[in-house]
Amino acid sequence: MASTGRSMLLSLLLFAVTLSLLEMYRAKFASSELMTIAGGFVCSLLFLLLLTFIGNYQEASGDRTGWGAVVVAQLVALIVAGTVHRVCITTCFLFSAGLLYEVDKLSGMILARSESKVRRH
Repeated sequence: MASTGRSMLLSLLLFAVTLSLLEMYRAKFASSELMTIAGGFVCSLLFLLLLTFIGNYQEASGDRTGWGAVVVAQLVALIVAGTVHRVCITTCFLFSAGLLYEVDKLSGMILARSESKVRRH
């Protein structure tokens, strides 16, 4: 598992690269229905990367990540999706909701596992 600082740096770097590539190929993503859906998925990955960055930043500064980080990351991802195509906004929101559900479920499993290890010792 990567440290908080390394994870924060890696997620920011991947966010910048993904955003740059998305904007470079904006016309390609807006060219067909399937590519528009793919553009929304890429924007939802931006949401996940930005949420990871914000969460790691808040953890490094001693704060706890809450819904504010989710809202900020979602707004940024939806604004970026809007620069590609209008339909990308909808697909980005739907894919982001699915990713957020899976991240929450995974986080709960990891938290339960760490609590069970603490109880044994």
